[in-house]
Amino acid sequence: MPCSTITISLAEHSAWCVLTSSPALQSQRLATTLMDATTDKDPLVQEQIYNALCYLGESEPEEILHSCDEYLRQHDKLAYPHRVIILKAMETVVRNNIASLDKSTAKVVIFLASSEMTKSKVIRDWQQAASSVLVAVGQRFINKVMEEVLTKFQPGILPHYFIVQTFANLSVSNVFGMVPFLNSILGTMLPMLGMAKQDHMKSVFCYALQHFSESIQEYLANLDKAPDPTVRKDTFSNEIFSAYEVLFNSWLQHREAKLRLAVVEAMGPMSYLMPSEKLEEQLPKLIPGILALYKKHAEAFYISKSLCQILEASVNIGSRSLDVQLDALLGTLHPQICAPADPFVPLTVKNHTEVLRCFTVLACSFPDRVLAFLLPKLESSNERTRVGTLLIMRQIINSAPSQMEIKKPFILSSMKLPLQDSNDKVKRAVVQVISAMAHHGYLEQPGGEAMMEYLVRQCALPSEQPKKQPLDADDLTSDSVQSISVNTLFLLSTTVDRMNNVLWPYLLEFVTPIQFTNALTPLCKSLMYLAMKKQEEGENASLIRYDLNGGYQPYPLCACKLGVVSSQPYAGDCRGAAALRLLSVLQYSVHPALEQLWSKRVPSLVEHIEEKCLCQKEWEEKLLLFLQETLAAVSDNTWICHFVTEMCRQLNCYNGFPLEKNFLYKCIGTTLGACVSKDLVQKQLQELLETARYHEEAEREGLASCFGICAINHLEETLAKLEDFVRSDVFKKSVGLFSIFKDRSDNEVEKIKSTLILCYGFVAVHAPKELVLSRIEADILKNIFQYFNTKVLGIKVETKDLTLKLCLIRSICMISQAIYDGGKCGDFVFSRKAELVAQMVEFIKAEPLDAMRTPVRQRAMVTCTYLVSVLEPHLSDPDRTELIDTCLASVLALPPDPGQERDGIGSDILYGDTLSALKDLLKSLLQRNLTPHGLQDMFAHLGPWIKSNKEQERQRAVEISAALLDFYLGKLNVSVSGRGTVVPFYNLGVLIALFSPRCSDSLASVRQHAVDCVYCLLYIQLCYEGFARDHTDEMVEGLKALKKGLEEPDFTVLFHTCHNIAMRVPPDQLMSLLLAMFEGLADPDKNCSRAATVMINSLLKERGSVLQEKVPDIMSIIHSKLQEVDEEHIRKAAQQTVYILASQHKSVVVSSLLGSALPFDSHTCAMWRSLAAEPTLTSQILEQLLEKVNRDVPYKESKCFLLGSGSERIATPLPLAATCALYEIMSAPESGAAVLGLYAPLFVTLLLRVSCTVGVQLPKSLQSRERRSSSLSPAPRSLHPCSCAVETLKVMLARGGSEAVTKAVGSAGGWDLMATRPGVGDVAPSARSAMARHAGPRLPLIVKNLVPTLSSVFDSQRITTTAFFAELLNSNVVNDLMLLETVMDNMTGRQKDPCLLVRMLALRGLGNISSGSPEKVRKHGAKLLASMVNGMDDKDDPHNLVALEAMSSLSKLLDHLEERDIQSMLLHIAIRIRPFFDSEQPDLRQSSIVLFGNLTKFSEEDCEAFFEQILNGLVTLLLHLQDPKPEVVKACKFALRMCGPNMGCEGLCDMFLNHLREDRSLHYGEFMNNVCKHLVSAMQSYPEMLNRLISTNLFYFKSNWVDIRAAAPMFIGFLVLHVDEDHCQQVDLDQLISGESVPTARAAGELGLGVGAGAQPRDFGLPRLGTCRAPGSCSARG
Repeated sequence: MPCSTITISLAEHSAWCVLTSSPALQSQRLATTLMDATTDKDPLVQEQIYNALCYLGESEPEEILHSCDEYLRQHDKLAYPHRVIILKAMETVVRNNIASLDKSTAKVVIFLASSEMTKSKVIRDWQQAASSVLVAVGQRFINKVMEEVLTKFQPGILPHYFIVQTFANLSVSNVFGMVPFLNSILGTMLPMLGMAKQDHMKSVFCYALQHFSESIQEYLANLDKAPDPTVRKDTFSNEIFSAYEVLFNSWLQHREAKLRLAVVEAMGPMSYLMPSEKLEEQLPKLIPGILALYKKHAEAFYISKSLCQILEASVNIGSRSLDVQLDALLGTLHPQICAPADPFVPLTVKNHTEVLRCFTVLACSFPDRVLAFLLPKLESSNERTRVGTLLIMRQIINSAPSQMEIKKPFILSSMKLPLQDSNDKVKRAVVQVISAMAHHGYLEQPGGEAMMEYLVRQCALPSEQPKKQPLDADDLTSDSVQSISVNTLFLLSTTVDRMNNVLWPYLLEFVTPIQFTNALTPLCKSLMYLAMKKQEEGENASLIRYDLNGGYQPYPLCACKLGVVSSQPYAGDCRGAAALRLLSVLQYSVHPALEQLWSKRVPSLVEHIEEKCLCQKEWEEKLLLFLQETLAAVSDNTWICHFVTEMCRQLNCYNGFPLEKNFLYKCIGTTLGACVSKDLVQKQLQELLETARYHEEAEREGLASCFGICAINHLEETLAKLEDFVRSDVFKKSVGLFSIFKDRSDNEVEKIKSTLILCYGFVAVHAPKELVLSRIEADILKNIFQYFNTKVLGIKVETKDLTLKLCLIRSICMISQAIYDGGKCGDFVFSRKAELVAQMVEFIKAEPLDAMRTPVRQRAMVTCTYLVSVLEPHLSDPDRTELIDTCLASVLALPPDPGQERDGIGSDILYGDTLSALKDLLKSLLQRNLTPHGLQDMFAHLGPWIKSNKEQERQRAVEISAALLDFYLGKLNVSVSGRGTVVPFYNLGVLIALFSPRCSDSLASVRQHAVDCVYCLLYIQLCYEGFARDHTDEMVEGLKALKKGLEEPDFTVLFHTCHNIAMRVPPDQLMSLLLAMFEGLADPDKNCSRAATVMINSLLKERGSVLQEKVPDIMSIIHSKLQEVDEEHIRKAAQQTVYILASQHKSVVVSSLLGSALPFDSHTCAMWRSLAAEPTLTSQILEQLLEKVNRDVPYKESKCFLLGSGSERIATPLPLAATCALYEIMSAPESGAAVLGLYAPLFVTLLLRVSCTVGVQLPKSLQSRERRSSSLSPAPRSLHPCSCAVETLKVMLARGGSEAVTKAVGSAGGWDLMATRPGVGDVAPSARSAMARHAGPRLPLIVKNLVPTLSSVFDSQRITTTAFFAELLNSNVVNDLMLLETVMDNMTGRQKDPCLLVRMLALRGLGNISSGSPEKVRKHGAKLLASMVNGMDDKDDPHNLVALEAMSSLSKLLDHLEERDIQSMLLHIAIRIRPFFDSEQPDLRQSSIVLFGNLTKFSEEDCEAFFEQILNGLVTLLLHLQDPKPEVVKACKFALRMCGPNMGCEGLCDMFLNHLREDRSLHYGEFMNNVCKHLVSAMQSYPEMLNRLISTNLFYFKSNWVDIRAAAPMFIGFLVLHVDEDHCQQVDLDQLISGESVPTARAAGELGLGVGAGAQPRDFGLPRLGTCRAPGSCSARG
């Protein structure tokens, strides 16, 4: 709402407050404030301002008027839309308060309005508002107004437009005050007419003349009330005629249509005031001029109105000119009526009214000529012409009665042709004419009966109209002909007194004829009214005396007709009540004995109709009972015989009215039953059989009903007549005439047989049970099957006739019903029961499943219901099963829209009836075994339909289930066994599992019915638990409230409800409920499968603790369901189920899953991953799996027969499965927290698992299974033990937050290496180093967990642990984590390990301390040194691998050991490693030589002793410079460089440092020549050196390496070459030469000797040597 609107509303409220307690001044101020707000552009605000001003004006009119006057004068520039608001408010205030207005205020208002009205020559809205103010004031102050306005109406000056308009409006609003001024106004205005040039001025003058004329006419018509009664028409005649001449001769010819219409409107009233002679003179020109305007103007109302006024004025003066103009008038006016009036255009309807008034004027003056013109038009072929003429006829009959009195016979005779017209519009017009005739005595004339019969015939038209079309211009009314006729007949009967003798008793003639049946309701109402009126007038005798020989039918026949039509009480506008009321009036006329009975019974029957409390069957029973009572009351056999004979004659009259005819048959049967004459009964039955129309269903049933009702009192005659008819010539003639080889006749015969079969059924059901039971199998069934089974050439042929099938089914049903009802008469064994049920089943099977076109299913099921109810003997189990399955499939499998229209049976109704029949049949079967077992058996049949993937099948099945359970609950009577215990409802769990999920079905109707099912089941259970039948359970009752919201449900609420339902199941049925619920996981409806999962998980969560023994079964079921169902929500729910079970029964769940076949399929993997949902549970599961891995041996030795004595390792299944399980759990992201909590044990176990599975093979069974799995899956995870362990370790590291470790190992190719290195004990070196680098915080616990494994019985585990520790010692992390001592102690302790590789890795680890924690080496130097020495002394080291590792590690440690620790062991070490210099293994040679070089650093304190070791090893080191292994050569260079300073020869030391650099190549011969020179120099101090050197060289003469064998003689030769003679004599050259057997050595020796004998060095490829010593040669030791 705009702010301004609120302001105005508040202003109005404030105005009221102010006016009740403040002076007028405040009102004026408030009005001023409101007027200021008129500038608001919002129309709503403007409207509220107007209302507020009017409201203020009601209390203080004069103050408000003065305020408005003052405001408008002060705001001269106020826009005209806003001035209009104020002026309109002033007008309203003036009109409402004119009586209390004082003269001064009136004068102010008049002056303001006059000024506003003439302010502008341009026509504006506010001027019209000002004019209206003047007109309002003129109601009381006409003289003041005229005084002001006449000042602006001066002769010779064209006045303002609104001056003239104000005069006109004043003349209408204040006739008596204004007419005295008109003479002078007209005198002044007439000269002005010629001055008017503009159309709007001409129009306003016409407007004024029209209103002046009307005002004058009103004044003259009321002279008795006029202030001046002397005023006459002549006073104004001349002025009016003068004005007329201008208007007619000049302005009427104007081309502007609006002006012409204004002229025409004025001339009509003016014609009354024109002088008579002048009018007579003008008529020959005036009427043609007016008629000509019809062609120029589409809107003719104003023309017709003016013409009517002119005609009336002409008739009033007795004009003779009309006679000449009559033909033109009729010819022009008639088409105006024939043109249809559009009800949505009011002026067209008004035009019709004016034209009809014209015809009234003409008919009163020229009746003969008008009728002569009209009546021939009734024969026109044009529908509009006929309708229009009839409308005119009705008008003149009503408006010119005196002129038409003598014309009545002529008019009636002229109506014969319209009575035969079939056009609905013409019919409506004829009915209207008849109504007019009735009011004016036409129908009392000869020929009036035809009019009444026509009216009744129209009442009998069908009331059902075709689909209503939009109204067109031709439809004057939307009412049908029938409804108009009915209303007309009733009005004539009740309002036109002169019609009483015409209508009574004439209307009785129309009661009996069948063609007037649809008119019975209005006829009965009219007759009843007329009869009651006659009775009130004391004319009872006229009702009783009824001439049977006259033209009327007897009253009993009339009563029969009324009774029969009453059988359809609501047809024909509820004709049943009307017929019965008329019957009540005619009671004495039918039979005098009926007065008392009918006076009592008929009102009761009418009351039943009005209350609509009875179905059709009950109503018919009431009527037949009424008939029986009537016959009993009459108790006149002659009358009854005559009555039944007349009824039989009437049968053919009801052809086309099947329902009424059907009931008439029943009436005949009832009457025959009351007839004493058996001959008449048989005669009439024979006649009925011979004349029946067997092809009509209603007639077949009616005839059968007749026989059945008749059999109540005439059983023998009825059965005899049926058998006689089959043997009669009529039946044989039908069969013979229509051969079975002709389709048409075959159909006819089948219909006759069908009727006879049906007759037997009705006879059985109606006849007295004590009489009919003995005849059923002997006579009735025998004849029925005789008619049904057709034989051709002695062969039984199955009939295809639907009618015959249906009649047989219905007849058997009625026979079964008769036996059922007659059970009280004694035990009756129905021997043909099974045969009949089988026949019904065959009928049902034959019905198509794609549609429901016939009621065969429904009727066959109804029949079976009666057959199986209580009739003995019981059906066998196979027959019962076939019956149930056939019926269910026949109905439930139908498509969603199962029906088509056939034989008038709506498909929806037929389907509903069929479904009801199926329910009743199943209930009757259940009734025979009303126990939990019987209920379970029933739902064994319904179960598949309830879970169908088709919505319509589920919906129907659940609906049937709800009906069965409700029936079971209603019939339940819990029995108690002999021990006094209540029989248990053992299948509650299964049934709850069946229906609870359906509460969440995607189909709303299924949800609602499922709730009903569960509701019943829970109350059934309460009954079995011993509760009373009327016990109320709050939770169960809550289901009803839930049902209301199932159209658009909250599935969360539904799932919660399902959970609550499941909680009600007894403990002993818990497992059966769960098993059934698991079946529901595969439900085709996703919502239901979700509900099943909710219930399963809820049950297990709250009650799963008692199911430990069933857990393996449940796990197996979950796995199988996961294989069946591929829905994501099912998988998630199943995983949740596994989790819930595991939370309650961890060990059982783990054992169950570990028992799954390897390799795990995807569903088992998903189940494992579900255990990672909650960290605490996951940790417990992981611990159990770790225990499984660690507790069992990882493999078993198996002899390999193909390899002789060899063996292979075969993985044990449990650790393998546990490893796979660990992988699956840890692959779930949710397991992260649990993995972190168990990081150390997981890592240790998996690391050791990897080490234990290297080279281990899968069992044979798993190998083949893995191959099959590989073929099914494109990229399966390997089941190989080692690969599996590696993958698990990998995922564990990733999930434990050690992605850096995983990445580092992967970058180094460690993962592939671990899985593909068969037979290698030390695995995962890259993993160890990565862990040391990236998993520091985890290491303390890892070390703690690893320490116990050092005593493992498996070498591989000790190797892996030792290797891991060795790698840790290589990093400073052990020092940071204070693990050094622990790890070092464990490494030291492993020196006695039986596994060589463990001892070797332990030494390596100790050596790694030098790189990992060098600062700690000095602290533990003695221990480390002892370990190294012990390693070199290892006795169980055939290949010296331990010694090698000891030497390598010691070399690394020496740089960090204290010298005092080394000194004590120095010579021992040097001596111990000396043999390795010549080892065949390059690694040993290299390590020992490098270690020797390193030891020289510690030789200063024991120089002499160590010099001996250097001297002992010098030859070896120099010769191995020719070693074939570069690494050994490199080691020798290093050792010689290190030994040089300890040789005591500076030159030799420099030479080693310069020539033995690693990056420098060496010329060995030259180098050795120089070395020998220096050695010879050194011999002066060590004389024995020469022999030692030579003897050492001799050792290498037999070396395995060629280069070394060659180098040794060369070494000797150079020594001899450079030694002096004294020393040379010490050498036995012959011995050297003769003692060398190796050719190369010998040649080298000769070379050396040759050099010693004086040969030159260049002769041996050596550089020339001078006589002087080389620079830097060693001098004698000081």
